[in-house]
Parts: sequence; C-alpha cells; structure tokens
Amino acid sequence: MTADLLGQGCALLAALTWAFALVFFKLSGERIGPLALNFFKNVIGLVLLGITLLAMGDGVASLRDYPSADIHILIISGFIGIALADTVMFHSLNLVGVSLFAIVDCAYSPTVLLFSWLFIAERLTLAHYLGGGLILTGILLSSRHPPPPGRTRRQIAIGALLGILAIVLMAIGIVMAKPVLDADGFPLVWGTTIRLAAGTAALAIMAAASPQRRKLYSVFRPAAVWKYSVPGSVLGGFLSMVFWVAGFKYAQAAIAAILNQTSVIFATVLAVVLLKEGMTRRKFVAVTLAITGVVLVALDPF
Repeated sequence: MTADLLGQGCALLAALTWAFALVFFKLSGERIGPLALNFFKNVIGLVLLGITLLAMGDGVASLRDYPSADIHILIISGFIGIALADTVMFHSLNLVGVSLFAIVDCAYSPTVLLFSWLFIAERLTLAHYLGGGLILTGILLSSRHPPPPGRTRRQIAIGALLGILAIVLMAIGIVMAKPVLDADGFPLVWGTTIRLAAGTAALAIMAAASPQRRKLYSVFRPAAVWKYSVPGSVLGGFLSMVFWVAGFKYAQAAIAAILNQTSVIFATVLAVVLLKEGMTRRKFVAVTLAITGVVLVALDPF
C-alpha cells in the first residue's frame, strides 16, 4: 500500500470514528459543560497515547532526533486546534445538535483548502471555489432550519457561527503542522501526542484559573454520564485523532480534508437513527448541497 492510499484510508476512518464520537459528545454535553468535556476527552486521549508509546517502546529520548522548532510548531498547533477549536466546537454542538453541526462542519474542507493554498502553496481550482460555495449555501440554509426543542433561531445562528470559528481554528492548527508531519517527518504517534499534550496543558490552565474549577474537575469523578463521555473520548480523543493526523501525514492536505468531510454523511445518519433528530426537507437539501460541494471539490472535473 502506498503512503497516499494509507493516508486516504486513515482520513476515512477518522471521519467514521468522529461521527460516532459526535453522538456520544452530544449526549455527554447535556450534562457536562464544553470546557470540562474537552478537558476530559483530551486527558483520556493523552493516557491512551501514553500507553501506545510505552507499548511501542518509543521513549522521549527519540525526540532528540528532531528539530526543536518542529516541536514548537506542534505545540502551537495543539493549542489552536485542540484547546481552542474543540472547546468552541462543543459550544456549537450543544446549541445546534449533531445533524445541523454536521452541515456546518462541511466548511472544514474548503477552509483547509484555503489555508493549504495560503500557507503551503497547494493549488486551488474553479471546482474548489464552486464546491466551497455550495457548502456555504448548505450551511446558510441549515441556519434557517427550525430550531431543536429548547433552542431559538438566534441560538442556532450563534451555534453555526461558533461551529465555523471552531473549524477555522482546527484548519489553521492542522495545516501549520502539515510540513512537520509529512510522510518522512515527525513520527505519527509522537506528533499526535505532542499536539494533544499542548492542548490539554492549556485546558488545565484554563480550568485552574476558572472560578468553577471544582465543577470542572468533578467530570473525572465516576458518574452515569461516563457511559457516553468515556466512549466518546476514546473515539474522538484517541482513535479519530490518530487517524486524522495520519491522514494529513501521508496524504495531501486537501485530499485528507475532503475525505474527512464524509463524516457529514455518517453523522447525519447516526443523528437520525440514534438521537432521533428529524430529517426535514430543508435539512435534506442543506446536506445534499454540502455533500455535492465536497464531491465537486474531490473530483475537480474542470
């Protein structure tokens, strides 16, 4: 298997595991705040990555072979793409629900394409612009969707804007790390671990400085909600994270981002089947426009 095919397969697995994680995070978010949930997710992911490194026998000493500048980039990437982006993302998810967030999440691939063009000189074509336009249309249409129970249209609009902000932060974080993570560059598990450790450390500081720190730390006390937050954290904070970084490491950033976008399909179906979120005509049209935009960007027929 070539490195490119490996990267594409990992990008698809990242989409699938992330879609399942979103369902668990939505259920967890009904009882756990965004900052606490993100902190919990990252700690679980960091513990599992530490166990993985121990099993591989890959100690800290191996990092001496890599420039300190690369490690600094990964640390900044983790702060932006994990500490900030994921916390904002959980706020958005709580406001709009899984299926509407999945539509907003379609902004991810054109955003990565834009930053890949700006930062690492990957090429943009007419199909990218047209596809991005369709995706944004789908997002705007979804923001006009009747709000879920207990939510107003204003909350849906704010949730959509927060979702877009989270995606922009996520895209900046991973694109800036792409040159460091290239196929022959930084090791996959260590690269993922450093990004996650940086994001977790930032969240720990935020939690310690918060007047509600006792409530934030209470998330680590065993509770009934763990039946959602633990599997969500294993899927979203460990498996999906490793697959996601691997996709960008071994495939082109643009291709990895587009394949990541198939999480829209998985998440929408799971939200309808597992969370009983309705599939209205407006939502169907929004999803169709967004997915068409993703396919157009992927195939680039022009």
